[in-house]
Amino acid sequence: MKVKEALQQRKATRAFLPREVEKEKIIRILDAARHAPSGTNTQPWQVAVVTGEKRRRLSDLMETAFRSGQAGAMEFQYYPEAWEGIYKARRRACGLQMYSTLNISREETQRQQDQWAANYRGFDAPVMMFFFIDRILETGSYLDYGLFIQSIMLMAVEEGLATCPQAALGEYPEIVRRELGYSEEKQLVVGLALGYEDKCALVNSYRTPREEVEQFTRFFE
Repeated sequence: MKVKEALQQRKATRAFLPREVEKEKIIRILDAARHAPSGTNTQPWQVAVVTGEKRRRLSDLMETAFRSGQAGAMEFQYYPEAWEGIYKARRRACGLQMYSTLNISREETQRQQDQWAANYRGFDAPVMMFFFIDRILETGSYLDYGLFIQSIMLMAVEEGLATCPQAALGEYPEIVRRELGYSEEKQLVVGLALGYEDKCALVNSYRTPREEVEQFTRFFE
C-alpha cells in the first residue's frame, strides 16, 4: 500500500465489528510507529493497549461517570476556550454532518447523549489505546506524539484495521490511571479506538471534507 492511499483511506471510525484484533497485528503496528521522529530522539510515547475484560471495565467506569453528570476534563487545554471564525464553522459542520447522517435532531437530547456516551466505550472497538507522557515534557513532545499517533493510524490501515483518535478518552484521567496502575507523574494525552470497521454501520458512511491545498498554502520564491 502506498502512503497516499493510507492517508486517503484513514478516517475516524465510530462503529466496529465484534472481532478481536490479533496481538501480532498490534505489535507490528507499534513496531513500525516507533520510528516516528521526535525532537532530540526523546520518544515521549508511553502506550497502554487495553483489551478484553479490562477494556470493558474501563469503558463502563468512564461511561457511568459521564452519564452520572461527572464532567470530564482533559489534563491540558486541547480546544480553545472560545470558538471563532472558520474553526467554529468547521466544528459545527462536523457535528451536524454526523447527527444528520444518523438522523438525530437537535431536540433529541437523549439520542445525542447516547451517541456521545459511545465515545467512552471507544465505540465498542475491541482495542483501546491510551497514550501517556511524563509531566516534565513540554509542547514539542506533544507535537512529536501527534506524529507517533498518525503513524499508528496509517499502519492500522495497512493491516486492514480502522481507528478513531479520541480526545474524549482523555477526559477521565484519574479513572484511567487508577485502573491501569499509572502514577500521577504520567499525564494522559488522548486515546485511540482500534478494530475492524463495521462497514454496514450508518455512522461510518460519511467523510468530513478537507480544504484544497490552495486554501491553506502560500508559496514564496
